[in-house]
Amino acid sequence: MGMGTSNFVIRWINFLTMLLAIAVVIFGVWMSTHHDGCRRSLTLPVLGLGAFIFIISIIGFLGAVKKNTILLWIYLIMLCIILVAILVFTVLAFIITNNGSGHNVSGLRYKEYQLKDYSPWFLKQLNNTDNWKHLKSCLVKSEDCNNLAKQYKTLKQYKMAKLTPIEAGCCRPPSDCSYPVLNASYYDLSFHPISSNKDCKLYKNSRTVKCYNCDSCKAGVAQYMKTEWRVVAIFNLALFVVLSIIYFVGCCARRNAARSQSKV
Repeated sequence: MGMGTSNFVIRWINFLTMLLAIAVVIFGVWMSTHHDGCRRSLTLPVLGLGAFIFIISIIGFLGAVKKNTILLWIYLIMLCIILVAILVFTVLAFIITNNGSGHNVSGLRYKEYQLKDYSPWFLKQLNNTDNWKHLKSCLVKSEDCNNLAKQYKTLKQYKMAKLTPIEAGCCRPPSDCSYPVLNASYYDLSFHPISSNKDCKLYKNSRTVKCYNCDSCKAGVAQYMKTEWRVVAIFNLALFVVLSIIYFVGCCARRNAARSQSKV
């Protein structure tokens, strides 16, 4: 690749990523003003990501504009670290999310989930008292369980609903409890289940309790996280390919800059 072409490509790529970094920082600032503690907890990681993208972009941009081999070397080293980190994270994400799947229940359009089916990493994170306390507060604030009654106004609609893993695990008791369903928010808890499932005793109709302390709720969250991680892992694979191409162009720009300096 010619010197002019490689420098031009690197300049414009890093100019665009600088704009992206500014957008990420603005988004992080917006999150910091949010009263929802669940979103606000992500503020520092988002701001850190935006700052890192901005720094590496400005180094690559200045290196290409000034044809400075030192700046381009720094840019390539940082880009290489990012590529390795993305590759490691993607491999780990696929390994961690390899286990776990739902179980079909007769008469239901959705699946139920069991915590024991998921990877030890998920079990460790979800069984951590502090982690679950924070996650549970976020689930309660989300109002997902309370919205079921608004979404499914009749018992027939509710029984035919295709609930999400979190709704299936956190908003209702497991099917083997056999509690009679009154509506999307209430079950007849006067019934005494014969199941040994400890979640049966943990479920309450209260909007702040529901089945948030149940293993079935943790399993629903694990399934949700598994799905999200798979999406991120696939995105990372595409990002890895794009960054590899950028790295190749950057190598060409660095080599051409070194040649131009040697001629001076």
